[in-house]
Amino acid sequence: MQVVHESGHVMGAWATGGHVQKIVLRPLVFSRTDLTRNPHPLFVVWAGPIVGCLLPLTAFAIANAAKFPGLSLFRFFAGFCLMANGVYIAAGSLLSGADPGDMMRDGSPQWLLILFGLITVPAGLFMWHGQGIYFGLAGSHGKVNLAATITSLVLLISLIVLELIYGGG
Repeated sequence: MQVVHESGHVMGAWATGGHVQKIVLRPLVFSRTDLTRNPHPLFVVWAGPIVGCLLPLTAFAIANAAKFPGLSLFRFFAGFCLMANGVYIAAGSLLSGADPGDMMRDGSPQWLLILFGLITVPAGLFMWHGQGIYFGLAGSHGKVNLAATITSLVLLISLIVLELIYGGG
């Protein structure tokens, strides 16, 4: 989730002539993107959660259209990104820190941040609805696809190792 969120900040910076100095992606800390030049800070800060939601949704749509066998993993990830970004922006607006604080300092009204959460969190829950059977819940009787489990574990370990090696500091 942090990778696609930070990718949004990077894309927003590049699209507006900003310069990315460093991207911090560590497994046990909050991710961040540091810029040396940011001519459009409001655009860049909003690009994080917007791309952080749209990129996984797009990947899910493509996997769905291609009838990809691991579709439930794409759907789960898209739902998780919707919920995580929505809660982060909406709840963060009450604390005025991190991205939500920057959004409000740069001109976004608090109600807009809360509205973002009110749209994305239920959308994430909708994405998760009925997916329990693919994750050993509901009518699956505790059975989970072994290939999906191994693939998820390998991807998770790979991501953690890459973040430790290349994640900035």
